[in-house]
Amino acid sequence: MMSNLAAPTSSPTAEPLVVEWQGPQGGVPPFDQVQVAQFKPAFAASMAAYRADIQTIVDDLDAPTFENTIAALERAGRAFDRVQSVYNVWSSTMSTPEFQAVEQEIEPKLAAIRDEVFQNEKLFRRIAAVYESPEKARLTPEQQRLVWFDYTNFVRAGAKLDAAGKTRVAAINQRLATLYTTFSQNLLADEEGYATVITNAADLAGLPDSFRAAAAAEAERRGLKGQWVVANTRSSAEPFLTYSARRELREQVWRNFINRGDHAGPRDNKPLITEILQLRAERAKLLGYPTHAHWRLENTMAKTPEHAMELIEAVWKPAVARVREEVADMQQIADAEGAGVKIEPWDYRYYAEKVRKAKYDLDENELKPYLQLEKLREGMFWAAGQLYGFTFTQVTNVPVYHPDVRVWEVKNTDGRHVAYFYFDPYARPGKRSGAWMNAYRNQEKFDRDITTLVSNNSNFIKGAPGEPVLVSWDDAKTLFHEFGHALHGLCSDVNYPSLSGTSVPRDYVELPSQINERWLPTPEVLSRFALHYQTGQPMPAALVERVKQAAKFNQGFATTEFLASALIDMKLHLAGDRPIDPAAFEREELAKAGMPHEIVMRHRIPQFAHIFADEGYSAGYYSYLWADTLTADAAEAFREAGGFYDKAVAAKFRANVLSKGNTEDPTEAYRAFRGRDAGIAALMRDRGFPVPAGAK
Repeated sequence: MMSNLAAPTSSPTAEPLVVEWQGPQGGVPPFDQVQVAQFKPAFAASMAAYRADIQTIVDDLDAPTFENTIAALERAGRAFDRVQSVYNVWSSTMSTPEFQAVEQEIEPKLAAIRDEVFQNEKLFRRIAAVYESPEKARLTPEQQRLVWFDYTNFVRAGAKLDAAGKTRVAAINQRLATLYTTFSQNLLADEEGYATVITNAADLAGLPDSFRAAAAAEAERRGLKGQWVVANTRSSAEPFLTYSARRELREQVWRNFINRGDHAGPRDNKPLITEILQLRAERAKLLGYPTHAHWRLENTMAKTPEHAMELIEAVWKPAVARVREEVADMQQIADAEGAGVKIEPWDYRYYAEKVRKAKYDLDENELKPYLQLEKLREGMFWAAGQLYGFTFTQVTNVPVYHPDVRVWEVKNTDGRHVAYFYFDPYARPGKRSGAWMNAYRNQEKFDRDITTLVSNNSNFIKGAPGEPVLVSWDDAKTLFHEFGHALHGLCSDVNYPSLSGTSVPRDYVELPSQINERWLPTPEVLSRFALHYQTGQPMPAALVERVKQAAKFNQGFATTEFLASALIDMKLHLAGDRPIDPAAFEREELAKAGMPHEIVMRHRIPQFAHIFADEGYSAGYYSYLWADTLTADAAEAFREAGGFYDKAVAAKFRANVLSKGNTEDPTEAYRAFRGRDAGIAALMRDRGFPVPAGAK
């Protein structure tokens, strides 16, 4: 296996991060040995080793072949990968001021070394030679896909540019790396720096006991014992907005949350966004694309921004029409109660909950006592066992980076080790908000079997010691969603790490996660794992049925809130190089689209980390809708076969979707599963919207 890493390393403090991981099942990250001071020397050593690996490929005197060029590139930079993996954990979950200073220095260097590799003329010539060789036809389909993948990525990164173009692209990428880091740190500061403190117990009116206990625990953590704190995170703000009877406090919590990143001063994200958009537009033109959106979508399922916009616009109008109906229902209840209010954004969730109760006799507070975080985790493990044969056994011999983190060993039905699954469920200072999946190491088997290491991360608020954490229905769905990404990694069965697990086009990667949400409301999961936290009794069948009946409730809000963000994301990146004032752009474009006054974007521009904290979902937030089109269609495949636990359909889904990674075009992979392409009709039925005439 290729490695040019010196031993001992250039600095003793680098060693825990750069050496091969030790421990069970092929090694695990040495999280318990990590110190922030190690990152800089570890990157210096591992980058030097990576450069040496690349130079070895470039200096090979033999004619370029798949083995001495493409496979060698897969082996290059192993130590660098290990350091980055641990660094990314600290960036997202352990971001202290000390680490943030390191991050500001390291991020431009990471962008620089990426450009150094992708702009290496001799290396690209070798890759191109393999790509253009008649011998390519003799390679396996997966090897041919990897050759295409490498060649395409190098071209898209600027490998064919002249020297001046390469220099400018590299400068843009380094500047963007700094801007992304600053954006993330500003957002984290606003999430940690703003909170609503409640001192009067009367102001807790309407809030369930579980929320009160969590808010009291959060206050105590902040040294405010005897008070209550609503943290400035989604998992804290949304339940408050749903249940609080104190309208002025709902408005305060709402404004804190939707104004993250939008406060004038040194942490204002808007000037960063203006610069990010201009740099992206300039880079796209240098690379030969009309806009950043065209560059980003070239190798996705959508292929072009125009196709993505067609889907957004097809769903937008019926979603907005449904919002008008939902608002009318809410206003009717507010008027009947004599509230004397016109529905505002901070009222939407509160009155929607009242409508749900009136229409379906379903109250979120009635559900929550049955939704214990730990029982739901057991439920998602159980469903994965039923569908894919996995077993999960908690282990204590694997190092973790924080006491909140727990680890499970995952095995197949034959008892073979598949992976370690890391679970980090709780909010804390230095941890970014939201929920996400990470792979610390991708599965591969081209030199030897290397199993994956996957994690799920959330931001639930801890309750009092010994008390179960009760979550909302939406948070329960998010838990299953992120576990769907984990299952994508666990089921991966490919040779080359670059094509492994979730390394698929952005508008395909959400299919496994979104369809996994469908197992939460199944009676099989709810009857076994939705157990009342006090009595231990399962959720009553009548309540399960009401959950099912209300499945399409509030889809206008949910769809419009998301689609507004997807629409603005795409329009920002189709605007070319004209200067963008984020506040004016958001206001004007939403007005043109007919955005309902009672809703704001799920992610307003100044806090839109999906598209401004990295390249991630830039011009790609539509991906959730694209994938949900596939999801709705795939769900119908299970229903047509008799239910969500049909083993034949699950095996087909695993074989053609979950296990394939990026070894074939996702359109072909989905077609192999379903027997045809997905249309929009299933999505519209799923959301309770009218199905367009002629839609399939």
